[in-house]
Amino acid sequence: MSGPAHTQPSADDDLLEGEGPAIEVQGLVNAFGDHLVHDHLDLTVRRGEIMGVVGGSGAGKSVLLNSIIGLRRPQAGTIRVLGQDLQHASRKRWDAINRSWGVLFQQGALFSNLTVRENVAAPMLEHTELSKRQVHELADLKIALVGLRPDAGALKPAELSGGMRKRAGLARALALDPELLFLDEPTAGLDPIGASAFDELIRDLSESLDLTVFMITHDLDTLYAITNRVAVIADKKVVATAPVHELEKSDHPWIREYFLGPRGRAAAAGAGTNA
Repeated sequence: MSGPAHTQPSADDDLLEGEGPAIEVQGLVNAFGDHLVHDHLDLTVRRGEIMGVVGGSGAGKSVLLNSIIGLRRPQAGTIRVLGQDLQHASRKRWDAINRSWGVLFQQGALFSNLTVRENVAAPMLEHTELSKRQVHELADLKIALVGLRPDAGALKPAELSGGMRKRAGLARALALDPELLFLDEPTAGLDPIGASAFDELIRDLSESLDLTVFMITHDLDTLYAITNRVAVIADKKVVATAPVHELEKSDHPWIREYFLGPRGRAAAAGAGTNA
């Protein structure tokens, strides 16, 4: 799979450093009133890896994602993305960082009154100086990149299947040629065949576009199929970060229950069969 034409981001993107971790979270504290969600959580995501993030219900996976992408301001801690401290970044640096990532939310978060092509074009119209013709041509390339039919660009989100909506949302997330891709439960609601195809797409895109992928998921098949490492959130912290097969050896009760339960054993067996 070859990479798409570039959207010519601003020269301000050069403000981002080219070395070090893609994401570095240190001492993160998040709370809702008296309810403490994260208690000095630490996490490092290496450049170029597919990082899976798991945890029980209420563990704060989405809160962590929202903190990293600036949708939530934590009570304490430091978040560095591509070498930049988000809390102390200038407006110019923040804009450059914001253009360096794409986000696929669980439900796609597409604008319902726009076509797929218009949805994918929207970030380019906002953040680049390309002509409308160039933007629409690039939007069509992004739509093809995620495996959608050419005629899908003219459809509204309501006319798409669940799997097509995921791919359309992914095309929009890739609109500005990001270095980082954030995925929130990308295979939720998909049948096993559709989920497996989406996993393969993410892996291919990560390799061909040199993406760093931060992925919240509860899908054990996905974890075994495409992640390089998995971070486990429990006890208000990241209690383990390792390749998925190494987590099987953990003594932590939640990790053992999750990865060594019936579904975990089935996913591990399936991964071994497909290896």
